[in-house]
Amino acid sequence: MSASLTEFLAKCEKAHGAETALVYANQLITYRALAAESRRVAQGLASLGVKPGDRVALWLPNVPAWLACFFACAQLGAVVVTVNTRFKSTEVADIVGRSGAKVLVFWPDFRHIDFAGILRNVPVDALANLETLVAYDESGDAFEAEPLLGRPVVRYRSLAAKPELHESHARPDAGCVIFTTSGTTRAPKFVLHNQASITRHAIDMTRGFGFDAADAKTLLTVPLCGVFGLCNATATLAAGRPLVMLPTFEAQAAAHALNEHRITHFAAVGDIVAQLLAVSSEPIPYPSVRMVIGARTGQAAPAEKRGLRLVGVYGMSEVQGMLCLRGIDEPPETRELGGGTLVAADARVRARDPASGALLPHNTSGELEFKVPSMMAEYFANAEATAGAFTTDGFLKSGDLGYTTADNTFVYHSRMGDVLRLAGFLVNPLEIEAVLDAHPAVAASQVVGIDGPRGTRPVAFVIARNGAALDAPAIIAHCAQRIAKYKVPDAILPIDAFPFTPSANGNKVQKAKLREIAHAALNVQPGA
Repeated sequence: MSASLTEFLAKCEKAHGAETALVYANQLITYRALAAESRRVAQGLASLGVKPGDRVALWLPNVPAWLACFFACAQLGAVVVTVNTRFKSTEVADIVGRSGAKVLVFWPDFRHIDFAGILRNVPVDALANLETLVAYDESGDAFEAEPLLGRPVVRYRSLAAKPELHESHARPDAGCVIFTTSGTTRAPKFVLHNQASITRHAIDMTRGFGFDAADAKTLLTVPLCGVFGLCNATATLAAGRPLVMLPTFEAQAAAHALNEHRITHFAAVGDIVAQLLAVSSEPIPYPSVRMVIGARTGQAAPAEKRGLRLVGVYGMSEVQGMLCLRGIDEPPETRELGGGTLVAADARVRARDPASGALLPHNTSGELEFKVPSMMAEYFANAEATAGAFTTDGFLKSGDLGYTTADNTFVYHSRMGDVLRLAGFLVNPLEIEAVLDAHPAVAASQVVGIDGPRGTRPVAFVIARNGAALDAPAIIAHCAQRIAKYKVPDAILPIDAFPFTPSANGNKVQKAKLREIAHAALNVQPGA
């Protein structure tokens, strides 16, 4: 059960070698072909000097090369650093630079976005450890592998054309992947998982979610750069079933894939379900779908009328995604609740009173704590944060509010802090505020989330610097050049001073009051 990722893939290859592992752009990639490509890429990365413990950043959408690089790095004992393709120069500089990545793999013109141009806006000194860039592309044209940021650029194809590497430095306890997560500082924390936590959780998910059914097929609708996406992929591979990959979610393409490939499982965040139902007028548009993994409040009942059965789940970078699930036969209003029964047989959850520190009985709300096989190894290069994340008896403090109904079952309410979920990603408002505060007209800022027709969207309150005039479109444009589109504030609201509550630990800004002001100023009803 505590296998390395190389052992995991070898078992998949042995059991399902000639069967389809990945479906991508009309290609059928077998388990044998995926394993062989990962071994060739491992040889290629080794030729670039990648060694055990080194970090390799993947700035790619959902393509087979992402998984080939992931398994290749595991074979070398190296660590993948996940980078969202929506990220811009400020975010890439922070993640690639602070993680100490030696290699960055990217698609220079994916969706005609100038990713190379984004990289040119990264300060060279922010990437002190970066030695090589690897350019992935799918065009028939020769890619001009010109140096970028003073580093050589090599083609992914050249790595994938190397002889297979059969030597392995993979170990169950070796770190293998870093996810970024919102924290208590402006810079996101780096969540490091070891190989055993990934492989064990893949097996647990396979059984819990029914990925091991003889006819099961998964459509990957969420990005591999997050735990939700990677968990869908690894669970499907563990089951020896096909994973249908789209680079990113587009409703029409996803709708076509659901029916063409007779998909049984797919994950949903945000308004994915609403978009899929909107593109078809059929009463039951996707008859093969057995389970939609993920649900928002109010979604399950109307979706079920059109044949989609949604189940609420729970996850966070520190414990991976799909940690638990609701019963598929439970009523819709129960199935859409966050939380559920933990998928690992030996997993446990409890709640603690954040004020007194006392453990709470079932059905009493407090901070949720988990002891699960899918738990992170540490916050990378942050011993203080790691120590603060765990209790003395090894439970992880989630920072989430909820209550237990049994030792392995719980209901999730909300984040205990002010972290926002935007476009399916958890975002610390401090990340957005740091970019706002860098604008010459901004003295200080506060960002809150406002619920509207497009889900939760960020709104910024801004104090002008020395009486400067605030040009809201210019400030929004300033943000759009530096951070992902889903983090860019929908509105800039000038304010003279932030409402606050005095305390012994300093003045605490009243985010709830700011949300009230934003709702009134924007004429948006809370919960709309």
